[in-house]
Amino acid sequence: MKMKYYLPIMAIALTASTGCNSKKEMPQTTGIDLANLDTTALPGTNFYQYACGGWMASHPLPDEYPLYGSFTVLSETNRKQMQELIESLSAEQHPQGSVGQKVSDLYRIAMDSVKLNQEGVAPIKAELEEIAALKDKKDVYALISSLARRGVSSYMGLYVGADEKNSTMNAVQIGQAGLSMGNRDYYLEKDENNTRIREAFKVHVQKMFRLAGYDEATAQKAVGIVMNVETRLAEAFRKKEDLRNPQLNYNKMTMEEIRTKYPTFDWDTYLGGFGLKDVKEIIIGQPDALAASAKELDTLPVADQILYLQWKLIDSAASCLSDELNEQNFDFYSRTMSGTQEMQPRWKRAVGTVSGVLGEAIGQMYVEKYFPAAAKERMVALVKNLQTALGERIQALEWMSDSTKAQALEKLATFHVKIGYPDKWKDYSALEIKDDSYWANIERATQWAYDDMTARAGKPVDRDEWLMTPQTVNAYYNPTTNEICFPAGILQPPFFDMNADDAFNYGAIGVVIGHEMTHGFDDQGRQYDKEGNLRDWWTTNDAERFNQRAQVMVDFFNNIEVAPGVHANGQMTLGENIADFGGLQVAYQAFKAATKDNPLPVVDGFTPEQRFFLAYAGVWANNTRPEYVLYLTNIDVHSLGKWRVNGILPQIDAWYDAFGITESDPMYIPKEQRVSIW
Repeated sequence: MKMKYYLPIMAIALTASTGCNSKKEMPQTTGIDLANLDTTALPGTNFYQYACGGWMASHPLPDEYPLYGSFTVLSETNRKQMQELIESLSAEQHPQGSVGQKVSDLYRIAMDSVKLNQEGVAPIKAELEEIAALKDKKDVYALISSLARRGVSSYMGLYVGADEKNSTMNAVQIGQAGLSMGNRDYYLEKDENNTRIREAFKVHVQKMFRLAGYDEATAQKAVGIVMNVETRLAEAFRKKEDLRNPQLNYNKMTMEEIRTKYPTFDWDTYLGGFGLKDVKEIIIGQPDALAASAKELDTLPVADQILYLQWKLIDSAASCLSDELNEQNFDFYSRTMSGTQEMQPRWKRAVGTVSGVLGEAIGQMYVEKYFPAAAKERMVALVKNLQTALGERIQALEWMSDSTKAQALEKLATFHVKIGYPDKWKDYSALEIKDDSYWANIERATQWAYDDMTARAGKPVDRDEWLMTPQTVNAYYNPTTNEICFPAGILQPPFFDMNADDAFNYGAIGVVIGHEMTHGFDDQGRQYDKEGNLRDWWTTNDAERFNQRAQVMVDFFNNIEVAPGVHANGQMTLGENIADFGGLQVAYQAFKAATKDNPLPVVDGFTPEQRFFLAYAGVWANNTRPEYVLYLTNIDVHSLGKWRVNGILPQIDAWYDAFGITESDPMYIPKEQRVSIW
């Protein structure tokens, strides 16, 4: 599926006021809070503890979080800001169909616990009956398309996105999907943790069917069907590591070829359910997974299909139904899988829903109130400086030929940079928010978004579209548009501080910028050219040298023990680790260039070079539950926060110089054994 690279461990919508006024001169600070450090630790023994230990000690894990990080704290401010924006709208009357009406009504419905509990399972009753009325396989094909448009995924995922070998045009694509637990390992691996979760999932399915009004015999039968179907699907799924190979996951076929390869699949009914007609080609991400889905659709009795699809509906809708269903859903997916102890308050969940459904409407209000023009101006300058530094580093590479360098520099020069917010906002006029049920509104919103996506099939890619809302604390690189994007939400401490000096801002947001730029040249991104096409523009020798150097990173992270007997996955996290490494190298070079003529002073006993690395480490300060460590190691392409510091900094020569790290320090790596790529 189309790759988009995200900086943080997980996408969290966090925003906070920068509190600056571009018309006033504010006193410059270091941006470093000394209380966040643990100076009893030694930098060369455990730099993460040294830089973040004070923060971790003063920020114990709240029950509602599986991971609580330095920027997770900002979510409290962010949600309160969005809550104020939403509730200020809700206090007024708005014309039917206006953005104000949609925002305020959706929030009110999400907050109405009395109505939700009175309704119970009623909002999905008609759909459960719709599924129960299935008579034959043709009916099943029509229904799985219809359910997918409403947000109920099963068997496979159909989407429309840029054709990776013709990046200016959108194409119909199909990827592996349909596993309730997401990851194939939960179904197939026999270790203690995966077995524990698998057994808990069976209990969860049984309880959810009972809460939905089914008798015990039906609930038990459903457990067996769900486990059997999803396990067979999981057996055909590609491993996480193989999903990182874009060439392997690009299989464009004509409809004639597809009908021959999957002869039992009712393509006309399936595609017609999405409103897709006259489709000439489809890009199949994982052919074996599609074959497994086709087999299930062909051989699973309709009576079993009914229970399986009823499960997918119950599972998808649970968080929008009564407290009983919502709490059971939370108990498995959050408490059991990630160790979270307590559900977030309803108002936080409601704010999240509104921000998700009407993201750019909320984003427009957010940037008007909280995002100063000066922040965007400073970011533009930072990005330009980072581009210059990365260009210099590419030019200086000893292992890359001149011909590959020339194309790499062309790609860098054509980066499409997006900062703050889109120039054109989404139009929500066709989205209907009504006073019926929470789930019905979520279904309409999902169908609105899905139909908007599928309507783009065969049409040009909109390169100005944003893939994140402005209030999101995150950043991304999209290879098919060769773009880097930094929403307004990330342009705040601990990433970006208008009042802090360059040591802080280059160490924090500077590394973020460099990280996203480097994604264009990591093990995946390097396979796309300046136009965003999946095309091999490297010489054979340069590609081999890159892979050899990348393997050093893979091997290093494979040896990291994240929990007793559990190691990091160096191959799965390779792209993010390369981006962290490259981001640090590029940002540090840009920082030194920016301060060359006006060196920063030593402050609080720390040199500017030391503050650069402290700022970087501070971004990843967090406390994480043991269950969540295992969960993230299993599914996340990002390394854990601790190892984004302790695993990457020992590869950076400048870090050794800044803190006087020598071979006597445990974190020391001999220079010839360090990663050396960008």
